[in-house]
Amino acid sequence: MATLLKPLLFGYFRSSCSWRVRIALALKGIEYEHRFINLIKDGGQQLSDEYKEVNPMQQVPALRIDGITLSQSLAIIEYLEETRPNPPLLPKDPKKRAQVRMISDHIASGIQPLQNLSALQRIGNTKDEWAQYFIIRGFQALEKILKDTAGRYCVGDEVTMADLCLVPQVANAERFKIDLTPYPTITRINQSLLQLEAFQVSHPSRQPDTPPELRA
Repeated sequence: MATLLKPLLFGYFRSSCSWRVRIALALKGIEYEHRFINLIKDGGQQLSDEYKEVNPMQQVPALRIDGITLSQSLAIIEYLEETRPNPPLLPKDPKKRAQVRMISDHIASGIQPLQNLSALQRIGNTKDEWAQYFIIRGFQALEKILKDTAGRYCVGDEVTMADLCLVPQVANAERFKIDLTPYPTITRINQSLLQLEAFQVSHPSRQPDTPPELRA
């Protein structure tokens, strides 16, 4: 019988999109191998011809699994959900499921791309102010949404895909020195999630490619 290959995750320790996928893999108990793509070294290893064959968009993460290669973190998470449904990351109730996807897209499309590395490299000296503006704008909306949807976590009392998006985005906000005081719901949920093992083992400070000075 042929040996099944472990999934192979192409990622970077600090990438919030990679972190989302690492959380999903940890929650679902999926063992995988790493291929580290350093977004800064050598001018950005994601820009190499070799990696372009893996992901033509030259972004992380990408996941080789079940004979296919997937990119885009939410598409990866939804594939894992459909093929390895336990524990579930999308509620059965269609309204709650839509809320999870709404919050996930709010972060993954409305906040994160505007403050990621490739965008900031184009901004120049005002990159911190640019990132802060879009994170604050997004968090103001997100706080209002979560007041209606949240229980212990983003949507009710079970961990969902929305939570996988929230925690890395809060970490980015902290990196850009955003005052989180105006966002008590975001802060409370984030603190609760960081107590869970899957969020701890997937944390950027605990990855094999994390620089020694940034390790937990």
